[in-house]
This record gives sequence, C-alpha cells and structure tokens, in this order.
Amino acid sequence: MGILNDFAKGLKVTLRQIWGERVTAEYPKDMREKPQRFHGRHVLNRYPDGMEKCIGCELCAGACPAHCIYVRGSDNPVEAPVSPGERFGFVYEINMLRCIFCALCVEACPTEAITMTHLFEMSTTNREDAIYTKSELLIEVDGTPNHMFPDDPLADMDELRKADGWMRAVAPGGRAAYEGETPWSESAGVGVRPAEPAQEPTRPLIAVLPDFLNVRSQEDPGEPEASIAEKAPMQEEEE
Repeated sequence: MGILNDFAKGLKVTLRQIWGERVTAEYPKDMREKPQRFHGRHVLNRYPDGMEKCIGCELCAGACPAHCIYVRGSDNPVEAPVSPGERFGFVYEINMLRCIFCALCVEACPTEAITMTHLFEMSTTNREDAIYTKSELLIEVDGTPNHMFPDDPLADMDELRKADGWMRAVAPGGRAAYEGETPWSESAGVGVRPAEPAQEPTRPLIAVLPDFLNVRSQEDPGEPEASIAEKAPMQEEEE
C-alpha cells in the first residue's frame, strides 16, 4: 500500500496541473510573437531599383567576432552593374553554426545591406545546410526574401520581412534631434522605413539615495567640515 500511496500523491500534482491554467505554448502549432528587437536570421537587401546594397567591402566579416562571415568582392561589370558602387559582393556566406547573433555586422555595414529579421527556426540535418550563401540571403528584386527550405512547414516568410524592430534599435532614437527623421534608406519591398517616434517627456533626474550619500543643500549646510589644514594642528596637539 505504501507504493500506491506514493503513486497517488504524485498523480495528485499532475491532475491538479491538468485542470489549471496553461502557461506553456504548443510549439510549433502556436508560434510565439518575437520581441521587437529580436536578432534572427540575416537578409541582404536591395535598393528599390533592384540593385544590391552590398558593395563587397568585407567590413561585416572584419567586425564579426565569431568569424562566421565570408565575403569576396568583385568589380562591377560596366554594361550591367550589380551595385551602385565600383564593386559588389560576388561571394557572401554566413556559417550559422558559428554565428552568435550579436548583429555587429549590421552595425558595421556602411550601405545597410545586411539586416536581421525575426526568423529563428533554422534546424538542419547536416552541417552544409547551415552555411547560408548569397542565393538564400539576398532578397528578390520585388523585396521577397528567400528561405533555405521554402517547403518547410516552419518557414514563416513573414518573419523574414520583419526587420524594422532591429533597425529602430540601432537608430539614434535617444536623441530628440532625430525625432521625425528616417535614419534608414529605402529598400526594395519595404519602401521608406518609419521615422523616429516622438520622444517621451524628459524625466527629472532625482535619485533616491541613502542618507549618507545625500548632499546637503545650500539652505541647510549643517556643520561645516574642517579642512585638512585645520585638522593637522589638532592632531599635533593630541600627540
């Protein structure tokens, strides 16, 4: 009977939780809403006219602390330029097995070519599929992003289009001078990014400090502290 009693006590906890409120999400049936500044899979953007923003400068690869980005630039063909500059990203690869999703590549890019989205479902069955090439990273001329496995039921294309949150995170939103300004350039399929929102009223800088850290006001200066020169003779007399 002792074993049955212990078994019943364990089932009592389980049955009590079954009828209670559920706090877990039924993944992947229910996808949770990603935070606005979520760091997900990267995309390579285009200008509205279809030209690539990447100029093959390799600054993203140089800034990457995990050494997961490989870029090789090439000269633009005169008859059919790929990017507005003299060069374009001929080879662009990201090893997602090494990536730590720090977004330093986004910070380093001078043309806003690489940005991060909300997509994070990137499970693979072999290591080669974890290396994303330019064909998967670069969006189409109309702005449609590409997916490594488009037939994957977890391939949420809408999450690949959500990069606004990260762009607002790196924008100078903390400065009132940029209020109403659009810090990011126009992109294919997205258009002009929303301007910087209005700033909240300035909060008064009043800190709640312990008594021993509070500075006496001028109205109540209290007993003035003796200076070092005044303390020295008193110490000599005591000696």
